[in-house]
Amino acid sequence: MADVLSKAARSRVMARIRSSGNQNTEMKLISAFKLHGVIGWRRNQLIFGKPDFVFRKQKVAVFVDGCFWHSCRLHCRMPKSRREFWTSKISGNIRRDRKVNRLLRRKGWRIVRIWEHALHNPMRVVARIQATLATATKDR
Repeated sequence: MADVLSKAARSRVMARIRSSGNQNTEMKLISAFKLHGVIGWRRNQLIFGKPDFVFRKQKVAVFVDGCFWHSCRLHCRMPKSRREFWTSKISGNIRRDRKVNRLLRRKGWRIVRIWEHALHNPMRVVARIQATLATATKDR
């Protein structure tokens, strides 16, 4: 079925849609935090780059990166249609991630980026975050 909107109109409509995060991956990590007694995290904090989880006291920002949207080498399969669009879109996401990391680090934040597929082993993910929190606490 053909789109009834012009390309410009469709672009305006799509630009107004705002993501509220990836609920599935975030909920998996919340469950792991609760199971392993990880405390002090907050969500939806007004911090540059919109981290999924923030530990303000230790200045640790946690991002859960979707395998497709952030180009995981193991799981990202580029669509066959509109390949140029998707390559550009995902490359832009990678550039933005690097910029966010750089700017937050300059402000004294530690960054933890977790691949979506890593949540299949939540204990390993939690151990990595706990190690980062422990070293951040020592440095303060």
